[in-house]
Amino acid sequence: MYKKICLLAFVFIFTMGFYLNKAWAAENLDDLYIEIGDAIMKTKEADWDSVQANLDKFTKQWNEVKDADSKKAAVVDKKLNLVKNALMQSEKDAAAVGESLTALSKALDLYQKEQNPADPKKEKEKLNQLFPFIDELEKMIQNDQLEEAKTKYHQLLSAWTANEVIVRTQSVFSYGEIETQLSLLRISLSQNPPDSEKALKSLEDLRTSVDNFMSGKSVKKSAGTDYTLGDVTGLLEKSVQEIKDNNLSKASEYLNKILIIWPVVEGEVRTKDFSLYNRMENEIPAAISLLESDNKDVEKAQAIITELSKRLHLLSSKTSYTYMDALLILLREGFEALLIIAGLLAFLKKTNHADKQAWIWGGVLCSIIASAILAVVMNVFFSKITAAESREYIEGIIGIVAVLMMLTVGAWLHKKTNIAHWNQYIRDNIGKALAKGSLLSMAMLSFLSIFREGAETIIFYAGMAPSMDFSQLIIGIGIAFLILVVLGIVIIRYSAAIPIRPFFMFATILIYILSFKMLGISIHALQMANILPTHSLTNVPYVELIGLYPTLETLLPQILLIILIIGTTTYLNKASAGEKSSVSK
Repeated sequence: MYKKICLLAFVFIFTMGFYLNKAWAAENLDDLYIEIGDAIMKTKEADWDSVQANLDKFTKQWNEVKDADSKKAAVVDKKLNLVKNALMQSEKDAAAVGESLTALSKALDLYQKEQNPADPKKEKEKLNQLFPFIDELEKMIQNDQLEEAKTKYHQLLSAWTANEVIVRTQSVFSYGEIETQLSLLRISLSQNPPDSEKALKSLEDLRTSVDNFMSGKSVKKSAGTDYTLGDVTGLLEKSVQEIKDNNLSKASEYLNKILIIWPVVEGEVRTKDFSLYNRMENEIPAAISLLESDNKDVEKAQAIITELSKRLHLLSSKTSYTYMDALLILLREGFEALLIIAGLLAFLKKTNHADKQAWIWGGVLCSIIASAILAVVMNVFFSKITAAESREYIEGIIGIVAVLMMLTVGAWLHKKTNIAHWNQYIRDNIGKALAKGSLLSMAMLSFLSIFREGAETIIFYAGMAPSMDFSQLIIGIGIAFLILVVLGIVIIRYSAAIPIRPFFMFATILIYILSFKMLGISIHALQMANILPTHSLTNVPYVELIGLYPTLETLLPQILLIILIIGTTTYLNKASAGEKSSVSK
């Protein structure tokens, strides 16, 4: 009996200890969010000693409560180390530290969800944590304790960040309302001097929005949820124009409207460019504050809005290829293939080997089949990669490979504008096959010549397809195919009358223009995949037609490409002129 009582007591104590430990851990997680919130606020003030103190407290508390076996805990540790590394820099970057602290908060949120699987009703009840912060803030503002109110605001923001998912999941409308009121509250407190009246109004509206969600009054969706990033960029541009016209109240009105729209579209920005997402969250309220303060800083506000507009426009814009791009690729490659076939057939006739033409056509047929198989294999391969990795990443890498191929093709085409080079190319290749006396060698020659063109075409299309409507691709290929059929009949019958030099000159120019466009689109895709950074250039326009983006990362490679093209063309022209002069002597 005694043993049974002891066993029951042990089980009871162990069970209670388990739940008490979880409750204690949960409470300490709340303390962790407060430390992050304080650190974020002190980062904006560049008070690095206070930030370090907050981080030391966070580290100590985190090591006491974390589950060492948790994968999400490992992520928190990783994000924590990133913050520490950012603080160890001799010249600290406030933006980088702020972003790393925000990332730490998100990682902690995921850890909390892992340790305490979400129960919608319980998650909803967690929003009650906001009310004490709202009450304390209200008292501080009423007592004119505005510096303390700023600190308390960031604690409120951290509490909201930890629990916002349940609101966003159940009601976009309520989520938008709460986010807007928090932004307006921040603006009121950040103004110089702070606007206590507006701050109290925002607090009251915030309390009402949270109450409405908790009671189920606003779980419906807003009627205006069909906003896009284009609406936000449009409002940013209008705001800049109003500032230029010295209509600051109207500019501020447009920015305040962004605060209402932003919760609807923020997800797209958050997944593509987390840095820009953080900037929008922080800098739009900051710009409003600069415009509405007694001590206005209009120039700084305009610079912030202009930069955000450009970055957001780059994110939302997607340069695409048209059917003309698809048509030109196939037409160029197909025309070159036709010329090679015509040259091979004509050479056989001139050397009295017309009976061997069937082997040329056999090689052509095999090359078409091989190209089709390659297209299917590449489609399957890249579709699997795209499913696992970023679509933009794949598009960028393939596009750059295609550009490198275009450069070699362009140089080859430029060299063939010399008719002697073209004839020599045909004689050398088929002459070797005839010298061997092998019909199979002749078939292999035509196979390799055409398969090379087919492989190039597939690579080019692989680089273009992600940025192209499928119907445009089909239309371009269809028109090019019809043109090639007509040209094929003409070339095979009247090959001597085809002006080879103008074709190669025209094709070379097209290839170089398309390579410029594809390089810009490909690098922009890598920027969208967060593989490359984005540094905007104010004085460079965005030209969709040629793939010109106003960023340093896209413009520099395009300038280098132009220099390389000019250098290659100059070298080939000099080499050709030297050959002509040596022949004339």
